[in-house]
Amino acid sequence: MRRFLILILALLLAAPAVAQNDPGPLRLTITDGVIEPLPFAVPSFQAENAEAQQVASDISRLVVQDLAGTGLFREIPASAFISQVSSFAQPVAYPDWRAISAQALITGAVTVSGDQLVVKFRLYDVFSGTELGEGQQLVGTVQGWRRMAHKVADATYSRITGESGYFDSRVVFVSESGPKDNRQKRLAVMDYDGANVQFLTDSSSIVLAPRFSPNGDRVLYTSFQSGFPRINVLNVANVGQQQLGTAPGEMAFSPRFSRDGNSVIYSLANGGNTDIYRTNLASGQHIRLTETPSIETAPSLSPDGSQIVFESDRSGTQQLYIMSSNGGEPRRISFGEGRYGTPVWSPRGDLVAFTKQNAGRFHIGVMRTDGSEERLLTSSFLDEGPTWSPNGRVIMFSRETQGAEGTSSMYSVDISGRNLKAVPNQGGASDPSWGPLQP
Repeated sequence: MRRFLILILALLLAAPAVAQNDPGPLRLTITDGVIEPLPFAVPSFQAENAEAQQVASDISRLVVQDLAGTGLFREIPASAFISQVSSFAQPVAYPDWRAISAQALITGAVTVSGDQLVVKFRLYDVFSGTELGEGQQLVGTVQGWRRMAHKVADATYSRITGESGYFDSRVVFVSESGPKDNRQKRLAVMDYDGANVQFLTDSSSIVLAPRFSPNGDRVLYTSFQSGFPRINVLNVANVGQQQLGTAPGEMAFSPRFSRDGNSVIYSLANGGNTDIYRTNLASGQHIRLTETPSIETAPSLSPDGSQIVFESDRSGTQQLYIMSSNGGEPRRISFGEGRYGTPVWSPRGDLVAFTKQNAGRFHIGVMRTDGSEERLLTSSFLDEGPTWSPNGRVIMFSRETQGAEGTSSMYSVDISGRNLKAVPNQGGASDPSWGPLQP
């Protein structure tokens, strides 16, 4: 085990790892790019009855897809295997797996009984010849096999890296169709990898900037159904809606839930002035948090709910500021060249992601909450609207291509700037908001 963890440390980190004092697994804080992905092997999960044949194969392949897709792991193909796993109870022939340089081995078994699906799996440290953690059994439905696979991948990822996973999560976004000058937009939700798309609204009115609630049961978004931007709250399960009350002529937009889900922070434009407000969803009470002649918008709360990061042009250009969640004098944190917008606080609390425009290019970047260590992760004609994975390891964002035929799509990138890739989707897609891990 000691040798295995030292190897992981060398492969995954360019910064020190911190071990906890408890007797649990070593926790590794991944703060930099990967030198070389960790080689792992996943023999096809064993079907313990005939009905489980196809789903066993599907689950094992999706586990591989999840892990390899992080850029932190590299699959060893089945063609290289020396040992063949024919039973979940079969002892592991560690020398055979060492011979092909596998450092982690995942084995599993699947049973189907009617609509019930049972998945068992184990994770092994090949070099120390021990099981990493304890075997686990998951019970669900055949229709939910993708979630079962994501949960296996999450458990594996967590045991090896010390971080929580992000595979069993969903993303709400704006699905787009039609030409660029007449886009039809509707809200949709999907699995983190683009599968299982479900539409939440029709395309009868423009919808923008959906945001998941902290527990994933509701979605905030801006709608132009009345002709003015208004903030709606949509229950994902039954598609019931609630609208935040605003006075005639007021425009409300850029909403986000508070950390307890009971309030909403957002921007309100009235009489040519735009400030940040908080509204209690139960009582409807409004509290004004900023009061300046400048434009204050795109608020995002810190994980502990004590601070808000937002964008403002009070200095003459669009920059990022942090203030108390109850208002008060803000401090500026962005000082680089160009304009900064759409800040989002990391779930870990250590970073702020943002959109930056400079020299005709748009970038997704991150910085410390004091404004230090700014890093630009992407660059294109138009990248905007970052959103964090539940574990703060990956950022998803919108990218639009240039020209009259340009299209919108979603991409993800590791916080080190590596592993930039498109998120699969049919048609145009923008404004992603990454929800929490599902229960």
